[in-house]
Amino acid sequence: MRYLSPIALVLALTIAPAGVSQPRRDVLLIERVAVEGVERPANGMRMDEVERRFGAPERRHPPVGEPPIARWVYPAFTVYFEHDRVIYSVLNRSRPEEKGPRPPR
Repeated sequence: MRYLSPIALVLALTIAPAGVSQPRRDVLLIERVAVEGVERPANGMRMDEVERRFGAPERRHPPVGEPPIARWVYPAFTVYFEHDRVIYSVLNRSRPEEKGPRPPR
């Protein structure tokens, strides 16, 4: 059996991928947040504070589970509440390649 020398092996591994098409790069929502600077509700805000500051949501999903988790959908972001306090606010996807919540339909 014939073995490749370490130098030949390194060259084979570095040259071979050049001819192979590179996979599509995922676009992360955090990259868009850094560029767009979208203002979102801060963790700990109350529901009434969110509505006062950002207006009424496009859609309100009722609380589910224990503790009750509710979700409000805005055009650019979605807010998750535990009881009446924000626990997360995340950007909605603007393109199919982005990884994160889907935009409202």
